[in-house]
Order: sequence, then structure tokens, then C-alpha cells
Amino acid sequence: MHNSQSASATPADLGSAVAASSAQVENSANEQVSTFARVRETVGAYVALTKPRVIELLLVTTFPSMILAQGGMPDLWLVLMTMIGGTLAAGASGVMNCYVDRDIDKVMNRTKRRPLATGQISPRNALIFGWVLTVVSLAWFLVFINWQSAVLTAGAMAIYIVGYTIILKRRTAQNIVWGGLAGCMPVFIGWSAVTGDLSWGAVMLFLVIFFWTPPHYWPLSMKFKRDYANAGVPMLPVVAADKRVAVEMILYTLAMIAASLGVYVFEHEKMTIVYPIVALVLGAWFLFSCVQMYRKAAAGEKKIGEMKVFHASITYLTLLFIAVAVDVFLPF
Repeated sequence: MHNSQSASATPADLGSAVAASSAQVENSANEQVSTFARVRETVGAYVALTKPRVIELLLVTTFPSMILAQGGMPDLWLVLMTMIGGTLAAGASGVMNCYVDRDIDKVMNRTKRRPLATGQISPRNALIFGWVLTVVSLAWFLVFINWQSAVLTAGAMAIYIVGYTIILKRRTAQNIVWGGLAGCMPVFIGWSAVTGDLSWGAVMLFLVIFFWTPPHYWPLSMKFKRDYANAGVPMLPVVAADKRVAVEMILYTLAMIAASLGVYVFEHEKMTIVYPIVALVLGAWFLFSCVQMYRKAAAGEKKIGEMKVFHASITYLTLLFIAVAVDVFLPF
């Protein structure tokens, strides 16, 4: 009977069985690929909530500050631990910002694709994620760095989440000026990680970023002023003419240049004459870009090159802090 049944199997039956088996394998493989794609997409969405590009800029100022505080290369393990803690803290602040601003992010073209605005991540999950990062980052600084850096980190997060995002952003045109204090704190955090305290050199670096923030962010606000207006956010370019904004940018830039030279005044024993020369050249270059924008705004031109100034501001800060780091190692 068994042999009879085996003999009755035709080549067509065998082909169908092979085809069915292949289809099952293919479906299983597709399901695995689909699951992997969904996981990757979800992880990417959570990462996007942390605002990675902002984190990069914050870390650019932290490492050079640590080098200047040390007067040379600090312990690399300390640098790594500080960078990890800073990444976690900045990421937590970014997530909380997205959580609070999820309503206005939906109506702004620049932010409408953020995971909370699209519904890819729920507000509850984002809030949990933000709190987890907050707790972990503060614990990280307490365990691996010191209590001073942990306190400064908590202060930076409070300024950004409560001070800027919740209180200032929707109430005053000076929101980014005072809210920008949070972006200055990585200098203090990195410095205190190395020395356990602060100095006037750290204060000058802090002021560089404080005065840099308005001429960095206001050009971006000019580009997206309609978005901010629709969202009811009174950024200065929304409530003031471009000419006035450009004037204030020039004034802040002059103060920024003075602070950058102040770094050398207080830390000249660790630095060479190369740094103030580089700081002056970079400052003059960025000031010129702001003056050009003012001239175009004063002439009533529609295209005043605001995004050119925005990108120039990032280049300026990056090169200035590279100069801070490199100058310490110069042999003269």
C-alpha cells in the first residue's frame, strides 16, 4: 500500500510541493525583513526625537573646553564618559522639547515630519523615553564624573525644557536669548568634569556661545518666520523687521568677538598668540556676513542671505572651538 501511494506521486505533485515550500520560505524571509524594517524605523524615530544634529553641536564645544581646562589632553576615559553623559542629557532635552511642542510642530513645515507630529510615536511613549534618558544621564554624571557636573547638567536641562520650551518660547521674542543659556552649559559641564570647579576662562567660553546663539538662530527664524507666525511663536523675526533683527545680530556678534578674545585674556598661560589671531579673523568674517545681511535688509531686498549666515554661524563656532583645542598643543 505504501509503495503504491509513493508510486502514484506524479512529477507535478512533487513540483507543487517544492513550490509551496519555497513560497513558505520566501514569506518567512519577507516577514523577517519587514519586522527588521519596522524595528529600524521605530529606533530611527526615537533617535530623531533626541535631535542628533543639536547634540553634535553641543559636543563640539564640550571636548575643547575640557582640553583648555586641563591645559592639554585630559584623561580619555573621562572624556568618553563626559561625552556619553552629555549625549544622553542633550537627547533627553530634545525629546522633552518635542513632547511639549508636538502641537505646534504639526503646523510648521520645518517640523511636521517629527515622529510625534506624524503620530509615529505616541506622546506617552515619548514622555517615558524622555524621563528615562533624564534619569540615566544625571545618574551617569553622578557615578562616572562628579556631582558638580551632574548639578550643571540638571540646570541645563531645566533651562531648556522648563525655561525655554515651556515658559519663554511662546511668550517673548527674547525666548532664544535666555533659553540659549542651556546651550552654553556644556562648556561648564566639560570644564567642571576636568577641574571640579569653574574659572573665568570657562565663563568667557560660556559667553561666546551665549552671544553667538541669537545671530545663529534668528537667521533660521527669518527663513521660517511664516511657520512660527502660524504656530503663534513670537520669534524676533516674526515681530520685528529684518533690518532691526540684523542690527541686533551685529551687536551680539561684536559682544561674541569680545568674549572670544576674553578667553585668551584669562587663559593666556595655557595658550599661544595664535588663538586670539584666529578668533579675531573668524569673528571679523562672521561679522561681515551679518553686515552684508543688514545691508540687503536695509535696501529692502527680499533675498537677504539668511541661511548663508545661519550656516556661517555653525562654521564659526566649530572652527573657533577647534582653535581652542589645537592652540593648547602648539609648541610656542
